[in-house]
Amino acid sequence: MVSSFATSFAFLAAGAAPSNGLLTFLPLLLLPVLYLVMIRPQQKRQKQWQEMLASIKAGDRITTAGGIRGIILSIKDDGYIIRVAPDNIKLEVAKSAIASVTTQDAA
Repeated sequence: MVSSFATSFAFLAAGAAPSNGLLTFLPLLLLPVLYLVMIRPQQKRQKQWQEMLASIKAGDRITTAGGIRGIILSIKDDGYIIRVAPDNIKLEVAKSAIASVTTQDAA
């Protein structure tokens, strides 16, 4: 055990790695797994969120990332004007602050 550790350490200190085919291809094998487990699901969620933002219209009930719930009154190029209960307060929120559309009016 100690001699194999010392040998491995000597190879690393000399700048040469032991020639093991599996260790050479391990990073190449991990890239597709990383893509399938982490990157692709995030891209899918981002696409769904963009589609949700594109489908928002006046009258939809939304929830912001901060937890504020309101009804869309009007749509601007960079945000939305929403009405918040109970006093019908109007707020302007950025498009990126919309977390979900809780209900949409049936057309």
